[in-house]
Amino acid sequence: MAKTYYPTIGLEIHAELSTNTKMFCACKNDPDEEQPNVNICPVCMAHPGALPVANKKAIENVIKVGLAVGGKIADFSEFDRKNYFYPDIPKGYQISQYKYPIVSGGNLSGFDITRIHLEEDTANNKHDRGDFSLIDFNRAGVPLMELVTEATTFQNADKAAKGATKFAKELQLILWYLGVSEANMEKGEMRVEANISVSIDPKKLGTKVEVKNLNSFRSVERAIKYELDRMAELLESGKESEIVQETRGWNEGKQKTFSQRKKEGSADYRYFPEPDLPKLKLHEAFDLEKMKRALSELPEAKRARYKKDFGIKDEDVEVYINDPELGTKFAAIAEILENPDKIKKIKIASNFITSDYLGLKKTKTEAKLPAAENFAELVNMFAENKISSRVAKDILAMIVMKDESPLKIATKKNLLQSNDEGALKEIAQKIISANPKVAADYKGGKEQALMSLVGQIMKEMKGSANPAVTKEILISLLK
Repeated sequence: MAKTYYPTIGLEIHAELSTNTKMFCACKNDPDEEQPNVNICPVCMAHPGALPVANKKAIENVIKVGLAVGGKIADFSEFDRKNYFYPDIPKGYQISQYKYPIVSGGNLSGFDITRIHLEEDTANNKHDRGDFSLIDFNRAGVPLMELVTEATTFQNADKAAKGATKFAKELQLILWYLGVSEANMEKGEMRVEANISVSIDPKKLGTKVEVKNLNSFRSVERAIKYELDRMAELLESGKESEIVQETRGWNEGKQKTFSQRKKEGSADYRYFPEPDLPKLKLHEAFDLEKMKRALSELPEAKRARYKKDFGIKDEDVEVYINDPELGTKFAAIAEILENPDKIKKIKIASNFITSDYLGLKKTKTEAKLPAAENFAELVNMFAENKISSRVAKDILAMIVMKDESPLKIATKKNLLQSNDEGALKEIAQKIISANPKVAADYKGGKEQALMSLVGQIMKEMKGSANPAVTKEILISLLK
């Protein structure tokens, strides 16, 4: 009988903060700068005698994140020197935080948070020049938030990988909603590192491996799953000694992790307080209650409100959570839809947006959601059977390119749904006469043949025929 293995995951997530200047100097913080080594100065290049000055906005941004996840904001905090030698660290140490982080505790998406602290980012190594490397110091000194979670044990590898990915996505959303970071993973503005272990005892942790610099949500999920499966296979075959505490990388092409180096401990970094920066008394420097009241509505609260107020599908809610601007436009449309059947109309509006409109955007990137009044008019017309589903979709395709009244379009193009039984009966008889075989098939028991005739009548009338009335007329004529 195969053993049960319990995976444990801890996450370390770095996010570059959106500030005008770097963490300890006045150099521009510009992640889109293409020219190397232009946003640099004696401070971020560690010239002798240059002294750092802390960026208050960056500290404020970290406090906002701490408040959003329910963490405790420290009264006293300080910066430390984290000593290690690498070409992308001009000083030979990184200004970070060790014993006194800005935020302690908190919870998000099933993970307890250990700490959130602030540090400076490193320079950017360029290894694409053949037999040598170059360094771009534009990124050196950019304010970098690091969030560390507690180790969380899951029932299996799949749930562990999905749980970690869900946490990272939710954190990215919070950073967006608070406006503290662009958190673009493709640009390296948000990087995920996963501490991974496996044990046969859910109360004990196995040997920890850290997989670094995962730069997409897909990589986070796949790297964790791969590493957990690798460890379980070693345990299953009695090779537990081959699982060592180390840092591993993720090879996207091969879809597997690889060993990089043995994992350092905190003692290896020889932390000590940064002597060139003052201590921080955060409760005096910031009005925490005022900051908490000023926080924007967060993703989880918005999810609950959208479900309660609009009753739409979870999938639709997530579309609006991930695209707040689209969510705001949907809410404006929902607000002006009126009874009767307001809830039904809201669901129709959401379906038109998340299915039809976003589908059109894929092929027509210039398409824009029309004014709330015009979109609501379209929904009302469809919900009240004034236009057919086909006509509604056709008009939507028009008004996302040129914003105008759907009623005006339908009237001008004679698209309003017809309930004139006399006119419908005349066209139905014409279609039956032109399709004797289809009519015979229906009389012979083929129900689908009837819908074929309905479709031809709809085509004849450019979608303006009422399908239900048309069906009844056909049935009566084909008796």
